[in-house]
Amino acid sequence: MQFFKRIGLFVLTNILVMVTIGIVWSLISSFFGLGPMNGSVIALMAFCLVMGMSGAFISLMLSRWMAKSMYGVQLIDPKDPSLSNDGRWLLDTVYSLARAAQLPAMPEVGIYESADVNAFATGPSKKKSLVAVSSGLFQRMSKPEIEGVLGHEITHIANGDMVTMTLIQGIVNSIAFFFSRILANIISSQVDEKLRGVVRFAMTIIGDILFTLLGSIIVAYFSRRREFRADAGGAKLATSANMVQALRKLQTVYELPLDAQEGRRDALATLQISHRDKPGALRSLFMTHPPLEDRIAALERRSAHAL
Repeated sequence: MQFFKRIGLFVLTNILVMVTIGIVWSLISSFFGLGPMNGSVIALMAFCLVMGMSGAFISLMLSRWMAKSMYGVQLIDPKDPSLSNDGRWLLDTVYSLARAAQLPAMPEVGIYESADVNAFATGPSKKKSLVAVSSGLFQRMSKPEIEGVLGHEITHIANGDMVTMTLIQGIVNSIAFFFSRILANIISSQVDEKLRGVVRFAMTIIGDILFTLLGSIIVAYFSRRREFRADAGGAKLATSANMVQALRKLQTVYELPLDAQEGRRDALATLQISHRDKPGALRSLFMTHPPLEDRIAALERRSAHAL
C-alpha cells in the first residue's frame, strides 16, 4: 500500500543516478573539451533523451536490490521446512493472487521489521518482482485485510506500473537535463571567462537536481492515478469487501493520536494519508498517494455501479 517505497526509492535512486551521470559527463566534457552545447539544440536534445532515459532505467534495474537493502527485507524460501504458518500463508496467498493476475513468474516474497502497517511491490519487470510486507501488517490487520493489500500490490506488478513510471521518469529526466544545461550555459556566459567552466559545472549539477525535483510533481500525479487502478485491481483479485476493509483499517491506524502510533510520524508524513492532517494545495502536488477517503469512495462507487 505504501507506494512511496516503490516510487520514493525509485525517485531517490533516480536522482542519485542523474547527479552521478551529470558529474561524470561534466568532468569528461571539461577534460576533453567536449559538450553538447558546442553543437546544435537538436544534438543537445538527443543527448539529454539518451542520458535521461538511461538514468531512469538504471534506477529501475536497481529498484528490487535497493528495496531489499534499505528495508532489510528477509525473503521467504518456499522450500524451507521450518517456515511458520504466517509465512506459508503469506507465500501461498501471494502466489494465488499472482496466478489469478496471470503473472508470467511468481514474485519474490519477503517480510521486513517495521511497526508501520505497510506493504510494497517493486522490481524491473513482471518476471522479476518483489512483494514485501511489514511485520506491523500482520500485527494490525486480519488475513482478509492483508489479502486486499496483497491484491493491490500484485495489481501494481500486473499493470506494469514500475515500467510505466520509468518511462515517465525518463522523460522528466530528459527535460531536466536539457533545461539545466541551457540554464548553466546562460548563467556561465555572464561571468568572467576564467570562471565559466566552474560556474557551468556547478549550475549544471544544481539544475539537474532542481529540475528533477520539480519534475517529481508530474511523476507524483501519475503515481496517484496508478494507485486508483491498483485499488480497482485489488478489489477484483481479493474482493471489493477485502480491499475496502483494508483501506478502512489504514484509516483507523492513521487516525490514532501521534503519541499512540509508536513513533510513526515520519511514515505518516511520507504517506500523506493522515485524515487528521489534510495536505494543502502545494503539498498535495508531491503526494504519491491519493487520500484514503478518496480511494475508499472510488471503490464504493465502482461497487455500486457494478450492482
